Amino acid sequence: MSRDAANRVLLRKLAFVAVAMFGFGFALVPFYKQICEVTGINNLIKPDTGPVNTQVDTSRTVTIELDANTQGLPWRFAPVERTVRVHPGELVQVTYEIVNDSSRPVAGQAIPSYGPKVAAEHFRKLECFCFKQQVFQPGETRQMPVVFVIDPKLPADVNTITLSYTFFEVQGVAEQPRKPDAS
Repeated sequence: MSRDAANRVLLRKLAFVAVAMFGFGFALVPFYKQICEVTGINNLIKPDTGPVNTQVDTSRTVTIELDANTQGLPWRFAPVERTVRVHPGELVQVTYEIVNDSSRPVAGQAIPSYGPKVAAEHFRKLECFCFKQQVFQPGETRQMPVVFVIDPKLPADVNTITLSYTFFEVQGVAEQPRKPDAS
């Protein structure tokens, strides 16, 4: 066989291999979808079944009663909602409203308490106005959030938790003059 004939035979073989590889690549797509559907890995057929938070115990509901008190402060302090119903493990946000009714700046610090006592170790606050002192100007009104999660390990016999905050005045903080800006 001549050299030109041998080159044409080799070209046909290579073209056949290239077409076969291209076709095999297309055939892998439905094959891959079938494998993923059977194994549940990277399921492309049903993308609307989003992730499920397995930490939320939807079989139980706990009632959270919210309470607010002030100790010697000229403030109105109350939760926006008095009760919320939550599932253990669910991320929840509640809001408290505070109004300084006095004609002077007042600083306060909130201290939480829980009822029953066992609830304290299962109540996880992620954001809370109680983490730091609050200074309110005369007549100022502010809504302040509390973001929390009830641990799913909360004993089954606890169906109601009372979250109570008491604000105490912090002396000397509000009266301090503000430092001028360096600008």
